[in-house]
Amino acid sequence: MKEFCIKWGKRIATKQMLLIVIVTLAATGIGMWLAQFNGFKILGALIIALLIGMIVQFPIRAWYTKDNAERKAGVKDAAGLIANKFLRLGIILLGFKLNLQLLFTTGAKCLPLAAGVVLVTVLITYGICRLMKVDPLMAILVACGTGICGAAAVMGVSGSIKVSPTREEEKENDEVTAIAIVAIMGTIFALLEIAVLPLFGLTQAQEGFVAGGSLHEIAHAVAAGEGLTNERLAAQQGVVDAATMANIMKLSRVLMLVFVAIIVAIWWDKKHGEVPADGGKRKIAFPWFMLGFIATAAIGTLMLKAWPSTAELVNVLGNDVAKVLLGMAMAALGINVNFKALKKGVKPFGASLIASVILVALCIGLALVFFPAK
Repeated sequence: MKEFCIKWGKRIATKQMLLIVIVTLAATGIGMWLAQFNGFKILGALIIALLIGMIVQFPIRAWYTKDNAERKAGVKDAAGLIANKFLRLGIILLGFKLNLQLLFTTGAKCLPLAAGVVLVTVLITYGICRLMKVDPLMAILVACGTGICGAAAVMGVSGSIKVSPTREEEKENDEVTAIAIVAIMGTIFALLEIAVLPLFGLTQAQEGFVAGGSLHEIAHAVAAGEGLTNERLAAQQGVVDAATMANIMKLSRVLMLVFVAIIVAIWWDKKHGEVPADGGKRKIAFPWFMLGFIATAAIGTLMLKAWPSTAELVNVLGNDVAKVLLGMAMAALGINVNFKALKKGVKPFGASLIASVILVALCIGLALVFFPAK
């Protein structure tokens, strides 16, 4: 225990760690502030934090690390540590946003549909990526980001994939590239759905289902749901409004992240697991933090039901605190990203675009079949 504390103390108690904590916290704060405004709302605080982190790496290199190898290594280690640990803690706290009672009652019909949508989208996106000769790591990250919940899915699934130390930097760069792809794709499709879906003559519930079922980030689904909502029309149709349905369907997809992360961990170990250099046995990178995600979802649901007065606390933990931690993780990823590696994103971007079109068509079809107009 003493050795453990000394080891981690040396990594945490450094000037570089203090610098990265301040920078990533500031990036998150700016991201959360900007996300309140319409022009930035559709991007979301996490993507804004990532972009700020990518920009901030230039002055850090120019003014702080320069040619100092020790500072450079310290910044890289500090950013990597925050990206890794804060990501897991943030996803665990994100579970407080999942009201399981709502999902298993009002959203009961959405859960199996969400499972089907996620399965089909992940397989199609991964298949298209591989046909385009995209490497398996990038392919599965883009597939999960497109099929589940954007950046959180990319980072969550990445946490269940174990690679050798020599590929850690490649993995981090692939994470950022995959996040950028799903962020751009989700923003484009959110704007298109707000403009085009009303032309299809769908009900409010159907429009919300399509938005929640096809858009990538939670921020995209929320923004599109709000943009499509007409409460008076929903009341006339006798259905929930678009915003409510979009949230239910999107959260149903978020729940699938737990199962997908576990499946990917097992699949990756069997198909792409690397034998340790010392000849020892491979270890599956089981995403234990996903069990924490389920635990906080259950705790939050219980708190809301037993003590309604705790609603504000549950919201702060699942929304504000989780967003701060995830934002800091995203900014840290941006600080370490290698811009040259982003060139790998052209083919997976094309794959995600094709898959996203298929996803929208699939969701429209499911909405018409399972949520018919009364």
